[in-house]
Amino acid sequence: MSDQTAHRPKGKKKAKARDRDGWIERGVMIRAGFYIFGTHIIAGWVMLLFYLGQHK
Repeated sequence: MSDQTAHRPKGKKKAKARDRDGWIERGVMIRAGFYIFGTHIIAGWVMLLFYLGQHK
């Protein structure tokens, strides 16, 4: 009888961990981009409200 479990090369595990870290970093950057973009939209809206409030 032969052993059915195959041994994986150690390089594959490190590559998968690196890929996962890359996805995590990419997710953080996308989330930060949305937060920055959203903050600027809200700040622009508030500035517009102040501008319109002064000119009425």
